[in-house]
Amino acid sequence: MAKPAFRYSHYDLGEQRAGTVIEITLSAVSNVRLMTAGNYQRFTETLKHQFVGGVAKKSPIRLSVPEAGHWHLVVDMEGHNGLAESSVKLIDRPAAPRIQKSAAG
Repeated sequence: MAKPAFRYSHYDLGEQRAGTVIEITLSAVSNVRLMTAGNYQRFTETLKHQFVGGVAKKSPIRLSVPEAGHWHLVVDMEGHNGLAESSVKLIDRPAAPRIQKSAAG
């Protein structure tokens, strides 16, 4: 099983709701990839994968989780020099829908 030929930082974000905003702070231009668990597995095997993000030329950047599920974030320098310092935080977690009972009489 092949592994990516470049170094990267990996953040396991766990289960997230759609609309959760992830803020990524970087020390240099980097590739930022927000992926589902399945796509992260494909990434680690150097297979074709899909992600939200791309080349981040400014910091911080914000990405929104497009759908509920288990998410991973990768910061890498493929095509760039070195490895950027990075940090990640969840800045907006949508509240769970509240169900209210009507006061029908």
